[in-house]
Amino acid sequence: MEETKLFLITYFAAFIGVVPPGLVNMTVAKTCVEKGKKSGLFVAIGAGIVILTQAFIAVLLAKYIFDHPFVRRMILRAGLVVFCILGVYFFIKARHKKGVKHNRQKAQAQSLFKGMLIAALNVFPIPYFVAIAGAMDLSGGMDYDWSLIISFATAACLGSFTSLYLYVELFDKIEKKAESFAKYSNYFMAGLMLVLIIVALVRILNT
Repeated sequence: MEETKLFLITYFAAFIGVVPPGLVNMTVAKTCVEKGKKSGLFVAIGAGIVILTQAFIAVLLAKYIFDHPFVRRMILRAGLVVFCILGVYFFIKARHKKGVKHNRQKAQAQSLFKGMLIAALNVFPIPYFVAIAGAMDLSGGMDYDWSLIISFATAACLGSFTSLYLYVELFDKIEKKAESFAKYSNYFMAGLMLVLIIVALVRILNT
């Protein structure tokens, strides 16, 4: 019963956390537009694998992170560097005028790794899942029950993947405007990186 309650709460928390446009889901949508729906699905699967790992790490490190502010600062600083690099990358890519190419066979072979890489670069799910684990007392008074840990990580992975899958299914609505979407989504991603940089800086300064 406890596992079911934990699973449902974590599933919906993870689903909601990925619904707003962000690094991973916009990458899924862009891949669908540029390289096909199947490639976008593989990106989502690759991201889901990494999110599963991130959720495990979040639960196991939750108590340690809450007890050591230095670790929180290091995570934020690492994220700040990554967001700066990605912001410059997406801005340059948006400025580069190049038509969308559909090399789908090659893209499918690379998409799983691409999804894993993008999800690994996105460090914010770890503190997000840490906060959820803390709120549900997985990091404090409750013993480290492996059934609860597995339930939490699985729910986080499936909730996130469900949201990413919706992006795969909805890409048809923007496929006719593929080139325009690819261009402006890169601008959006660059803007998103700027917002995340500001958020990371504020959190670093306040810790």
